[in-house]
Formats: sequence, C-alpha cells, structure tokens
Amino acid sequence: MILCDIGNTNATFCDNGKISSMSIKDFKAYKATQNVYFICVNDELKPHLKSQIFFIDLENFFTLDTSYQGLGIDRIASCYSVKNGVVVDAGSAITIDVMQNSKHLGGYILPGISAMLKAYEGISPRLKLPINSQISLDFLPQKTADAISYGIIKPIITLLNETASDKNVYFTGGDGQFLSRFFKNGVYDRMLAFRSMQNLIKQKGIK
Repeated sequence: MILCDIGNTNATFCDNGKISSMSIKDFKAYKATQNVYFICVNDELKPHLKSQIFFIDLENFFTLDTSYQGLGIDRIASCYSVKNGVVVDAGSAITIDVMQNSKHLGGYILPGISAMLKAYEGISPRLKLPINSQISLDFLPQKTADAISYGIIKPIITLLNETASDKNVYFTGGDGQFLSRFFKNGVYDRMLAFRSMQNLIKQKGIK
C-alpha cells in the first residue's frame, strides 16, 4: 500500500513502511502505476491530482470531533489516531492540537524553525546563522549564534509546556524529533499521519 502526504514544499510517501520524500516540482512529474492513497493541503495541486486515475483522496473519509473551523486535513490525520494528548507537527509551520477523549479541543499555529531562521536573515545578513541543536535553555546565551537558537526554541518549548502540562506530546514532521528531546513525555512518531491513513482505509474498506 502506497500512502502520500502532500504539503506545500514536499510530497512524502510511505510505501509499506518505507518513507521517502520529493519536492513538489518533482512530484508534478510523478506517474503512479498503482493506487496511491493521499491527503493534500496544497490547493494548487488538487486539479492535477483529480486527473490522476491512481490517486485516491482520503480527505472526505476522515471525521474528527471538533468545533475548530477550517482544520487542515494534515492536522486531522495527525490527530485521528490520538485519543488523549498534544499533537505537534513541526514542519514549515508548527501546528499544535489538543486531543481529549478523542475530541479535538482546539489548537494553534507557529512559524516553523526554518521560517524563523529566514525572518532573522531578513533583519540582517549578520543573523544568517544555523540553529544550534545542542543549545541549553537553562542559561542565557553568550554569543549571537546561540542567542538566535535560544530565541527560536525557548518560546516554542515554553508555550508547549504550558499547553501540555502532564499530557503526552506526540511529535511528527521534519523538526519533530529535535523538539521531542525537550520533553520527558514527548514521543516522536514519523508515521503518525500515515498510521491514521492506514487505519482509516481498513475501517472504511476503501479500495
């Protein structure tokens, strides 16, 4: 079974547990020879996908108990398999959603780490510096490179801690593994959305 999670930057495939990604530019030239079950947040690609006979859109099959208006299918899929906890998808944007007894209580969105780094670069070329993945959040930084990393990561972690309290925090997305290290109750699950897609296909008997 081939699953595909299509974003605004990349399309990520899961082929019998093996995960791979390609740019949206390359994805447009991709030709499927068997069924590909997908979710897509890229509105520009939707007309193209409708013309592809092997692509099966799962969006309308998903249901989630929520009062949130306009919740994206990527967030719905990530939350679908979580009964209780906080779901964090850390990609181009960082989305945070709270689940309680299989009900979606709400959530919020932050710029992704790469977007924040670009914002610093836009302020001054001197601030074009990489993230320090080993930054300590217990002490004030003593150099600019660490100050940027601290300024990006500390607010994210502080807000997430306030939201999560003692709940489990389920991380997915490109920066999910990195952010999960700051939480004793953090779980990194790269397969989170794909597992929801697999469960949905079995539950609904989708062919």
